[in-house]
Amino acid sequence: MRLDFHTHGKLAKKLPFSTAYTDWLFGEARRAGLDALCLTEHFNTLQFEELYRYLSSVSRPAGETLQLENGLRVFPGMETDVAEGGHILSVGPLEAILELNRRLEPHKAKENFLPFEKLMDLFDEYPVMVGCGHPYRAGGHVPEQPEQQLRRLSFLDLNGKDLALDRFRTEALTYTLGQKLGIPVVSGSDTHQAVQYGCVTTVFEKDCFSAAQLLEEMQAGRYQIHLAESAAFQVRTAGILKRSLKEIHALGGDYVSILTTDAAV
Repeated sequence: MRLDFHTHGKLAKKLPFSTAYTDWLFGEARRAGLDALCLTEHFNTLQFEELYRYLSSVSRPAGETLQLENGLRVFPGMETDVAEGGHILSVGPLEAILELNRRLEPHKAKENFLPFEKLMDLFDEYPVMVGCGHPYRAGGHVPEQPEQQLRRLSFLDLNGKDLALDRFRTEALTYTLGQKLGIPVVSGSDTHQAVQYGCVTTVFEKDCFSAAQLLEEMQAGRYQIHLAESAAFQVRTAGILKRSLKEIHALGGDYVSILTTDAAV
């Protein structure tokens, strides 16, 4: 099972949700060779619940995952900011993710982000797998938290964006922290649009259909991380594309139709 642990279903947090854009994204994910992905959408993105309700309407349940018509399976998830600086990933049953998102409503503005310990306390109430996204990206301070708190994490994200920027530093720091805490390191692209899919993937020996199954396989080490030779190019190109599409939107253009028309040619 080829999985991307860290993905998004929208181009940007402040842009409106588009069914056509999300359909295009997941079609491209499948074409990039993915069997499944964790949809770790930003907890304070516009229309968070609407995105997931749409996915539920165009998929069928497969364990805890949502299986689309093209065969791609989506593990529901969320990416949450913490007050200290940094992002926490959670993956689990859809209704648990949606309820967590609703409970986080008072904490979606930067001045109200929950501290790491309190956020972990909240996650402990739900059947979700929790990890740290891109722990050593600039502005993130999760690794500086007390070790007893860090040991509450289930995994670390060896992030595609950071690997493309500085592979040696990212791998050295992330694996060292994982070994210290005794938790697995997995990988995700962090893509908001399709060019970045496949730059890095986590390949499991068998299919998984729940966060608990994923964690069991991760803890047993029955997976490998594959970094594409083109990863740095993909990430740079994706950044340029994202900025361009956001500018098209800001100028009143329809970036969705531009992408989907091109995809159909």
